[in-house]
Amino acid sequence: MYRFSNTLIGFLNLFTLLASIPIIGGGLWMARSSTTCENFLQTPLLVIGFVVLVISLAGFIGACFHVAWALWVYLVVMLFLIATLLGLTIFGFVVTSQGGGMQVPGRVYREYRLEDYSPWLRDRIKDPDYWRTIRSCILGSKTCAKLVTWVPLDYLQKDMSPIQSGCCKPPTSCNYNMATVVPQDPDCYRWNNAPTLLCYECDSCKAGVLEEVRRDWHKLSVLNVVMLILLIAIYSIGCCAFQNTKRAETEYPYGHNRMSKVRPRWDYYW
Repeated sequence: MYRFSNTLIGFLNLFTLLASIPIIGGGLWMARSSTTCENFLQTPLLVIGFVVLVISLAGFIGACFHVAWALWVYLVVMLFLIATLLGLTIFGFVVTSQGGGMQVPGRVYREYRLEDYSPWLRDRIKDPDYWRTIRSCILGSKTCAKLVTWVPLDYLQKDMSPIQSGCCKPPTSCNYNMATVVPQDPDCYRWNNAPTLLCYECDSCKAGVLEEVRRDWHKLSVLNVVMLILLIAIYSIGCCAFQNTKRAETEYPYGHNRMSKVRPRWDYYW
């Protein structure tokens, strides 16, 4: 056990050290891209990648070369990372517990309402600067261009993504053929046929973006739970490796000898 925990923690940290490289590379690629709708994920990806890189390097050096202070730093940062990941997972489940959309009668796709989502997400999406970035992202991804060739029958038989449902068409309840004006959904008046306008300023478009975020966050939360279990297991092994390294730095690798020398009897030399 004296060598096993150190060897195992060394191999585990070498693996995570190599795994952090594509994480950092993905964050840098997103930072350079102007057409991907995952631009808002670039900062968390870079932070996670660099944190994993640093703590993996400290854990690898500490376990393989018996450097106690490196293992101590590794365990402290690992504990902080576990606590942060646990808080993020709980927060993600709380803010994404609402939403999901409504089924439209006679349609395959669903429609989404902004008021169905958590107040934190609504406040985030209503921020003008944030929405301007997301709107540019949707325009750059040409999501709505895929619906240009659709015929009326396609709207009855084909499914849409949440963003397509909310941003690329007016709400299904809208009626533009009435002779008299009757109250309708406010998004019906925000709709414009211009390819650069469409329903990008509609609440339904913001709700569609939140639904995409909600789905992605649920997937991320499942991954977070798996990562938490793995990190807790690695942290436990790291504690054993830290104890082994501390023993290796003393004169008593297997613990201090607590036995005292016994004074010989008076007749010992006879």
